[in-house]
Amino acid sequence: MRAVIFDMDGTMIDNMMVHHRAWQKKLSEFGLIMSLEEVMEKVHGINEEILERLFGDRFTPDERRQISREKEAAYREIFKPELRLVDGLNELLEELSASGITLAVASAAPPENVDFVLDNLSLRSYFSTVLHSKSVEKGKPHPEIYLKTAEQLGVDPTECIVFEDSPVGATAASRAGCRVAVITTTHAAEEFTGISNIRAFITDFSGLTGEIIKSW
Repeated sequence: MRAVIFDMDGTMIDNMMVHHRAWQKKLSEFGLIMSLEEVMEKVHGINEEILERLFGDRFTPDERRQISREKEAAYREIFKPELRLVDGLNELLEELSASGITLAVASAAPPENVDFVLDNLSLRSYFSTVLHSKSVEKGKPHPEIYLKTAEQLGVDPTECIVFEDSPVGATAASRAGCRVAVITTTHAAEEFTGISNIRAFITDFSGLTGEIIKSW
């Protein structure tokens, strides 16, 4: 193992329910009423792709970008008072960084949300590479973001461990050839059936060490 790559939403921070509620409210403004369960099932990936998938050509690209900005601004306002890392992650980042393991973020979130987390929690210095929704053409489950992250790190994807919380994200990492560790903040282990390269399931990062991760 030469690199550890972290998804952000639901992995580094337990924020997915806030996203789901923000999406539920925004979609209802356009007449699309969805339960939280439906939002959890159908709303994933890059915002503009989500809106195109749900509404077809109802909105222009500029309108989709504006709706996305409004939704994300609402999310950040709601979540900022509760912003914190998942248990054990700060200690793990310190250990991995001190031991010379290269670290990266590969998130489907827009850059404003990635900056919101990294800057408010003073995490940016840990990561050699940070990719977000604007860094790629195709969102997860396409493997582009993980292939591009590995390329920027100068390592083979097979030398990377990826932490992910969703089946879509785990599929992207697996398709890229990375080994995957799933954190079950938002999805149960049985939802990942059939996805290859999954080496571990964790509930948080407490007690994790570089040696444990290398053994995966």
